[in-house]
Amino acid sequence: MLDKIFLQVILITILLSSCSSKETSNFSSAIYLEKTQTVEERINDLMSRMTIEDKVYQMCQYVGLEHMKKAETKLSKKELDKNDAQGYYPGLNSDSIAKRITQGKIGSFLHVLTAKEANYLQELALESPLKIPLLIGIDAIHGNGLVKGATIYPSPISQAATFSDDLIKEGSRQTALEMRANGMHWSFTPNIDVLRDPRWGRTGETFGEDPFLVGNMGVATIKGLQSDDFNGEDNVIACAKHLIAGSSSINGLNAAPTDVSKRTLFEIFLPPYKCAVKEANVFSIMTAHNEVAGLPGHMDSFMMTDVLRNRWNFDGFYVSDWNDISRIANWHHVAKDFKQAIEFSVNAGMDMNMHGPFFDEHLLELVKEGKVSEQRVNDACYKILEAKFKLGLFEKPFVDIEKAKKINFKKAHQKTALEQARKGIVLQQNNTSFLPISQNGNGKTIFITGPNANNHTTLGDWVKPQPEENIITMVEGISDLGKKYGYKIKYYDSGNRSKEITNSKILEAEKKAKKSDIIVLVLGENSFRHDARRKTTGENVDRATLKLSGNQMSLAKKMLATGKPVIVVYVSGSPIAEPLLEEKAIAVLNTWETGAFAGQATAEILFGDMNPSGKLPLTIPRSVGQLQMVYNHKPTNFIHKYNTELKTPLYPFGFGLSYTKFHFEKPILSKEIFTNKNDVITAKVKVTNIGKVTGDEIVQLYIRDNVSSFTRPVKELKAYKRISLKPGESKIVSLNITASSLAMYDKDYNFVIEPGEFTIMTGNSSSSKNLKETILISKGDIKLEH
Repeated sequence: MLDKIFLQVILITILLSSCSSKETSNFSSAIYLEKTQTVEERINDLMSRMTIEDKVYQMCQYVGLEHMKKAETKLSKKELDKNDAQGYYPGLNSDSIAKRITQGKIGSFLHVLTAKEANYLQELALESPLKIPLLIGIDAIHGNGLVKGATIYPSPISQAATFSDDLIKEGSRQTALEMRANGMHWSFTPNIDVLRDPRWGRTGETFGEDPFLVGNMGVATIKGLQSDDFNGEDNVIACAKHLIAGSSSINGLNAAPTDVSKRTLFEIFLPPYKCAVKEANVFSIMTAHNEVAGLPGHMDSFMMTDVLRNRWNFDGFYVSDWNDISRIANWHHVAKDFKQAIEFSVNAGMDMNMHGPFFDEHLLELVKEGKVSEQRVNDACYKILEAKFKLGLFEKPFVDIEKAKKINFKKAHQKTALEQARKGIVLQQNNTSFLPISQNGNGKTIFITGPNANNHTTLGDWVKPQPEENIITMVEGISDLGKKYGYKIKYYDSGNRSKEITNSKILEAEKKAKKSDIIVLVLGENSFRHDARRKTTGENVDRATLKLSGNQMSLAKKMLATGKPVIVVYVSGSPIAEPLLEEKAIAVLNTWETGAFAGQATAEILFGDMNPSGKLPLTIPRSVGQLQMVYNHKPTNFIHKYNTELKTPLYPFGFGLSYTKFHFEKPILSKEIFTNKNDVITAKVKVTNIGKVTGDEIVQLYIRDNVSSFTRPVKELKAYKRISLKPGESKIVSLNITASSLAMYDKDYNFVIEPGEFTIMTGNSSSSKNLKETILISKGDIKLEH
């Protein structure tokens, strides 16, 4: 097959001089086909040969042909509008889409899941007049998970719990290699929505509630995928999403309206985008389903053009989310039809439509009518072509299918996925220091049950079913290690999903549990998108409660009633708020969605092979009634109290226990006065392991602006560092305070440092009782940006 493809490429190269888009095109002097020319020269040459129609076609994206065929059998035309995962085009079959490719009328595809299909689509593109290759995008959110046999890394919320930027960057670099090996060039990640409502089903796709942590994780992901520049065949384009604030809708539902102030947008939701653009040079940004203060994200020129492109110099291209340009009319009702929606969106800054027909026809009409400028189309086309040239697609559009098989799930990639899992698991409770379980089992019995104990819910959202041999479930991981240490392992399927736990199964589980010595109860939620009927969280499956779904608490109460020590293991991308379990269980381990090696990493922590070191990247409330519950709240947030609920969280942001203990001394500043925008002050913190085992700790630095012209949060994370200490060992940890650490937006939204005192706090969580303080002083007004 490959020999045939390469022969076709050679033949096409020979025949280029006889092909043209414009009749006057002269391919014998086609600069854009010469690799030795600069990218700018190649783009300009190619665009000089393109008609306005050719340019508009580059802005058009479609779903893959195989995806279309499957979706046609599953969805009615009526269901298409609300479905964000499957798509097809009524009246157009796969053959007619293939013909459009050969005519040069499609610039990009998504949901192309095999190297074979990717090669086929590129073959068709080479039949088009200008031979422009296709840009193929995919939701490679935590590994290239929609491809069977890929390495499945922990989900983003699990990655954030590691507080390890370098580890996340490495996983993303490996993901880029797997993507390119399979013919994909563009990952629709990172999701840098700052989480403010954990009812949102997409919580597991985020990096948590803190703008600084989300920004850092976003930068690490982008740099891993794109490298310093995405040139060459080992890199892909990243896509920061979703602009903006969909993680704070008025009711916790995906795509519902968001109504937040401009100040909140700049202080909470925009900082990660600023980092993505200015620090990581992200090359694409996806806008959001939702409206903000009445304006749909897909026609928000202030965000797309005024702020990101003009103020922060975003130099890439914008892509719509799934069908969201048409939804300006169909859902938001601020345009009379699809054509007017296109006018509003493209004029606001949109560069590519995801996905489907009619966008090109309408946009060409709008250009002819003078409602959209030709320059706007030129700008969009230029950036899309820039991506294709830099990625090397004109030289190498095809991939070696056999090579892809060797790169997917490589040993080095498995190692990184396992390390992320180990470092992302959070020990929330350890009553009487029961954990780790003794490594001297002496024939004792460990009983395992629960809906997430023996399936692929550990993989999280945006993952297709994977080969069984690639995945270690909780039962498999605990069994392997437990038997090694002399335990008998018994497992009972009390319901393979939370919705399948029946009273009869609970009673049977109770009988078996009474015969054991230790109970491991694996509870949580299910975001596995290919298990749609049984999903309880994930994209478009939002939660009205933070409690466990189904009959899980009934099962848990029966297990607790046995009098045996019960270890609760949570598997969920969304936080669980069950105070009773935190109080009654002997230990609670939050494993999030830790990917292919969740079972191994969890078992290693349970038996003490690994010391837990993950930290919560979000606040866990006691109940849904406490929402909004975040650590970086304003000073008046808790002046008064609830009638029936405490006003403290179940667990604070940054919290996580260890099998050892650490002592923090008061931070010492390299100097106490901040004088100019180039200043860097170092806070040094001495940390000592005063326990009996080696452990990792996350040293966290928070800042409060004590008196400000606008209200500021009571504390904000501004630095962190992971360290490892042996028993009795001490380290002095240096954390930098820069101008941006102290700055705020003034009344005109200039980014400034106001004069006055700042409280510097260091410790191992955001809880005030865990923090040691000192004071830093700023002299005079310092303007960083306007």
